Amino acid sequence: MSRMPIMELFAGELRRLRSDAGLSQEALAERVNYSASLVAAVEQCRRAPREEFARRCDDVLAGGGLLVRIREAVLRESLMPWFREWVAIEQEATALRSFQPLVVPGLLQTEAYARALYEGAAQFVGEVLEQQLAARLARQAVLDRPAPPQLVVVLDQAVLDRPVGGPKVMGEQLRHLVEVGRRIRVHLHLVPREAGAYPGLNGAFVLATPPDGDDLGYLDNQMHGTIVERTADVNSLRQIWESVRAEAMPHGATLAAISKAAEQWT
Repeated sequence: MSRMPIMELFAGELRRLRSDAGLSQEALAERVNYSASLVAAVEQCRRAPREEFARRCDDVLAGGGLLVRIREAVLRESLMPWFREWVAIEQEATALRSFQPLVVPGLLQTEAYARALYEGAAQFVGEVLEQQLAARLARQAVLDRPAPPQLVVVLDQAVLDRPVGGPKVMGEQLRHLVEVGRRIRVHLHLVPREAGAYPGLNGAFVLATPPDGDDLGYLDNQMHGTIVERTADVNSLRQIWESVRAEAMPHGATLAAISKAAEQWT
């Protein structure tokens, strides 16, 4: 698969700034506190740059924020065109209600869990995988902003039982869920195995409440996602959400169940 021109731009500007500063890859790596192999991988477009890496390189090389701005453009280009609009909605939302019967939602995934999903489910490899991974992790910054959205997530028990990435990755992922679940504006709810068949098993979805205007929905499928805007369809999703939520355990009991599952994986 061909490289993204904008990834080439980041790599080229990093090399130019480093050369202008008279630094080798090893010298730059020492100053930004990353490995020389990572610097080399970014300059060869084998790894997508993370925000902290871009910011430190900008500071050390007096880039004036150039590398950070290029990285943001890299992430926008990494997103599938049909997903960009939803990410914009997600980043501005005051509340997000997410139901996921199969895997941990993207906003709550660890890097290792997301990597395992991309390798196994999406079958991405190499540079494309790194770009998609960086874009997914960047979305999570919405939870760290000064006024984060209220995030209510309902997970099916199957999410805790599916060995994505193996025992070590699962243990780490479930401990991360508990950690994030202790934040004030995050609420996690688990649908226990005993629930049997219930409406949500027809598929994952998210409801977003924008700062102004009506709620929007998002449906995920094998090919691409769909944004739901029609009032009747959004109302249908709300009804399904209420049915799903009614099957789920309270927040405290859910955190206890996830903690117990984490111990069983490790």
